[in-house]
Amino acid sequence: MRGVKFITGAAAAVLLLAEMGPMPALADTIEAALVRSYQNNPQLNSQRALVRSTDENVPQALSGYRPRVALTASGGYQYTDTQLAAGTPAIHGTNIPRSAGLTVNQSLFNAQTPNRVRAAESQVSSAREGLRVLEQTVLLSAATIYMDYLRDSAIVEVQRSNTRVLEQTLKQTKDRFNVGEVTRTDVAQSEAQLAAGRTQQLTAESNLTTTRSNFRRIIGSEPENLAPGSPVDRFLPATLAAAVELGLTQNPSVTAAMYGVDVNFLQVKVNEGALFPTVNLQASATQSYEQTLTIYRTFNAAANVQLSVPIYQGGAEYSLIRQSKESLAQQRLVLEQTRDQARANVVTAWGQLIAGKAQVASAQAQVSASEIALNGVREEAKAGQRTTLDVLNAQQALVNARNSLVTAQHDRVVASYSVLNAIGRLSPQVMNLKTNVYDPSVHYQQVRDSWGGVRTPDGR
Repeated sequence: MRGVKFITGAAAAVLLLAEMGPMPALADTIEAALVRSYQNNPQLNSQRALVRSTDENVPQALSGYRPRVALTASGGYQYTDTQLAAGTPAIHGTNIPRSAGLTVNQSLFNAQTPNRVRAAESQVSSAREGLRVLEQTVLLSAATIYMDYLRDSAIVEVQRSNTRVLEQTLKQTKDRFNVGEVTRTDVAQSEAQLAAGRTQQLTAESNLTTTRSNFRRIIGSEPENLAPGSPVDRFLPATLAAAVELGLTQNPSVTAAMYGVDVNFLQVKVNEGALFPTVNLQASATQSYEQTLTIYRTFNAAANVQLSVPIYQGGAEYSLIRQSKESLAQQRLVLEQTRDQARANVVTAWGQLIAGKAQVASAQAQVSASEIALNGVREEAKAGQRTTLDVLNAQQALVNARNSLVTAQHDRVVASYSVLNAIGRLSPQVMNLKTNVYDPSVHYQQVRDSWGGVRTPDGR
């Protein structure tokens, strides 16, 4: 019975950390696990690199405002033999012609460049929201696997305790059989229940091994001395209506779809810009030497303004405009679909949270009642009013109740994180995690106005 009492307390307290004080310093916490996942998850770091790559779209678009400068140079060897008319002396000889030139092209008016810049900026914003989506996914996965390990380890302890109790029950039954108090059937029932208990224990241990592997994959370290996890209700809105409102405005999937509409709208403007005239300024200067036998040096400089008015270019530009308008309409429908999905996710997660709270209370009551029932059945069995099978059934009912409590506590905590994810607030800033928050705007500001160079800001 000592094992029974120990696991009753462990199963009830191993997951939730509602009223307890600070845990020992050596215990790993769910917050620390979230920090490690946020910092080291390779999928998340890959997405950050993708956002940095998307940042380069802006300086590429801004290049349409900037001049294009080309330097040309040539040199060679030339032999000339020229006679201007019959009877006149011939002019012949060798020379080394060489020249160097500089050409500058500057766009004065281009209807496409401003929209390309705005579209690139919207692409950056959309990529950042995509990064937020993955950040939330990674943090939710980390919180879930943390609670999974706590749940599965608690279930293992419950099953081990059950096995020890069943072994003790079998021993007591055999002793009673030897003195003639029970029959061989009672012994067989105890043996069968013990075999079933061992099977359940092995299954629980197998599940724990799988969860340990996933813990290492998601969080990046082995689970050691895990402290109980607590819900994050303090970061949640008070009502479902407020949660839905946040989900429609702060969920990164929704905001990413909104930026997607902006990108497609500006792409229509870019394609329409192909129908507008362009104005360019071209300036050039050339220094030449020994281009002919009679001229040693020549210097030329010129500046021209060129107006280009497109009349008809095969019809491809009109097709692109129509195509981009259809893409814009499709993206607007995607936005509506994303909003509907976000609303459904919030309502679903909120319902699971409410149900989880009720399930914990119900499971706690079930455990208490099952313990009282088991103790009563055992006393009645001693008086001959209950059979061994009744005791075994009551023991199994208690085990099932404890497993249900552990699972309900797990679901309660995970549901709170799911709501936080659905409303778009599962982030290190909101949860006050002790980590350096990755700021994608830092890299963006470093490269946005860069006019040259091939080294990235991190030194590569």
